[in-house]
Amino acid sequence: MLIGVPKEIKNHEYRVGLVPSSVREVVAHGHQVLVETNAGTGIGETDSSYEAAGATIAASAKEVFEKAEMIVKVKEPQAVERAMLRPGQILFTYLHLAPDPEQTKDLVKSQAVCIAYETVTSPSGGLPLLAPMSEVAGRMAVQAGAHCLEKAHGGLGMLLGGVPGVDPAKVVILGGGVVGRHAAYMAVGLGADVWVLDRSVDVLKQLWVQFGRSINTVYSTRDAVEKHVHAADLVVGGVLIPGAAAPKLVSAEMVKAMKPGSVVVDVAIDQGGCFETSHATTHADPTYVVDDVIHYCVANMPGGVPRTSTFALNNATLPYVLTLADKGYRQALSDDPHLLPGLNVYRGEVTCEEVADSLGYKYKSPAEALGI
Repeated sequence: MLIGVPKEIKNHEYRVGLVPSSVREVVAHGHQVLVETNAGTGIGETDSSYEAAGATIAASAKEVFEKAEMIVKVKEPQAVERAMLRPGQILFTYLHLAPDPEQTKDLVKSQAVCIAYETVTSPSGGLPLLAPMSEVAGRMAVQAGAHCLEKAHGGLGMLLGGVPGVDPAKVVILGGGVVGRHAAYMAVGLGADVWVLDRSVDVLKQLWVQFGRSINTVYSTRDAVEKHVHAADLVVGGVLIPGAAAPKLVSAEMVKAMKPGSVVVDVAIDQGGCFETSHATTHADPTYVVDDVIHYCVANMPGGVPRTSTFALNNATLPYVLTLADKGYRQALSDDPHLLPGLNVYRGEVTCEEVADSLGYKYKSPAEALGI
């Protein structure tokens, strides 16, 4: 199979679909890899390093899309990229379709086979291709929040961990999943007063085992969210419903009642955000202010640390890339009940129920669409 790796073109996105070591593995399996020139410069990898791994360098994205049987990316295809997709071509990347009607419409029109990293599952019920970026984003959320709390950036002027004799900042984390755990890890390490809210008692128990009394765990109710958000200096939103738009846990009224100069970091913004006042921002212009509360809502947070993020992502995606290339998408999806939920759009059909429900499409299950 000929696998294409275009250069990412989303604002301040420097990650790349395959690193040279991954290319070498793909080539060793008997496949060809076509990499757009300068695709890896954002992570410190040159065209020559890709050529040494066995890739061919393409002069343009157009060449990659025209020749490749499977496109491996990081972020959702932008409009100009979607226009280059062709019927039956495999697209393997993050899609986050539920809050993105324009992308969904274009992918349906393309008749391509669109497999989303974020809805591939694992035998344990997790999301193995979303997890590495959630780990990075959870850790970055606390870094970003600490930065925004500085007075020069409009914040309260608080040091997250305080100093002897001065209280630390109160950090409230909504959701105790992968994002929440890693945000808590960073916040605890910086000495903050950390509170994690979740609706799963099992998740709260796991957090208790991991962190002990260094964090506070709270069963999430409307009252609890309101109480702790109002008292917070930094709120990190890390909730997720796989494939679906994020629930709006924090209303505009709650934000209005927060302390002037406090900060919210909405890690769920890729799926629409969990604050009513959230809208997506970029690394070029990451924050805005609503009711004196700083909002950090960068939709590709891990893109800010592209080298770490790309290698972490490749560790998770490479086995699936090899399987899709070795077997072809139909056999690979048929053989793996955990890869199958990754199929979001198939030859004009929406095959992710949450996306169909969110955007008003007729849903066809992946198995039905594939006829398996």
